[in-house]
Amino acid sequence: MSLALFDLDRTLLDVNSGHLWLRAEWRDGRIGWTDAARAVWWLGRYALGDDDLDRALDEAAAMYAGHAAAEMAARVDAWFDRELAHRVRPGARAALARHRDAGDTLVLATTSSQWVARCAARHLGLDHAISTVLEQRDDELTGRIAIPAHGPYKQSQVRAWADAHGHALDHATFYTDSYSDLPLLRAVARPIVVHPDRRLAREAARRKWPVVDWGRAP
Repeated sequence: MSLALFDLDRTLLDVNSGHLWLRAEWRDGRIGWTDAARAVWWLGRYALGDDDLDRALDEAAAMYAGHAAAEMAARVDAWFDRELAHRVRPGARAALARHRDAGDTLVLATTSSQWVARCAARHLGLDHAISTVLEQRDDELTGRIAIPAHGPYKQSQVRAWADAHGHALDHATFYTDSYSDLPLLRAVARPIVVHPDRRLAREAARRKWPVVDWGRAP
């Protein structure tokens, strides 16, 4: 039994969930125009190759300081069902089915929050989810990140989980679209690139990694 790892945004899904979440929060009046515009600016810089994702995520987490974690979880559940559940790529469903039929352990490895990751894992029938975890005290968010899950942090989280559960990354497959996932791509036996960003497309060509097209959700 092998380990199959999947990124979420623009890999399993054909959209960036962060953009849709910001739009919903702004539309519902939960964040102001300034916060929304700054968050979109950070997302845009990251998409163009800016590696300062730590600062972007810190600013995003800070917007929710003082919010109730249970209320946030309920909001994410409703939002996921409304705006993301139908955005799964057809090829992603087929790949999940192949790995499931082979008896592989299916793990989501995403930079998204713990609430988005839980929704995606439940919706797609994944065995476990590794994600960014926002810090909370009792039921209140502190505005800080407790556990990051991007770049080398994602790779470290996945390796720790795999070690604890008897899996080896040298028998694992990882699917992603993002150059930021290069540390984990280099760590697994079978890196597979899905709809890559420009930097990852160049890296995949250089390393002769397979590049696949999973299509768009109907």
